[in-house]
Amino acid sequence: MAWLFLTGAILFEVSATLALRVASTGRKVWFIGVGVGYLVAFTMLVQTLANGMPLGVAYGIWAAAGVALTAVLSKILFGEPLTGLMGLGIILIVGGVLLIETGAAH
Repeated sequence: MAWLFLTGAILFEVSATLALRVASTGRKVWFIGVGVGYLVAFTMLVQTLANGMPLGVAYGIWAAAGVALTAVLSKILFGEPLTGLMGLGIILIVGGVLLIETGAAH
């Protein structure tokens, strides 16, 4: 169950961040999506912890996945830059998350 809540937390956090980008263009109604998205994301993160996932693992994966997904989706949706160096950073993020998860299993 913890992984399901963590996945939801990541998706809602990324959605809220993307809505924040849209709201910054003057579409103020998108701030509702920002607030709701972050509220749901944090609520699901709390549920992740309540279901036994260690804080360091949950927060590390949540933050890293959020950064990587936001970078890729902002390229697709908004045409923002995604350079090779940024791609390398995403690969390093994925590697770091795997190391955190592997280390927590011991």
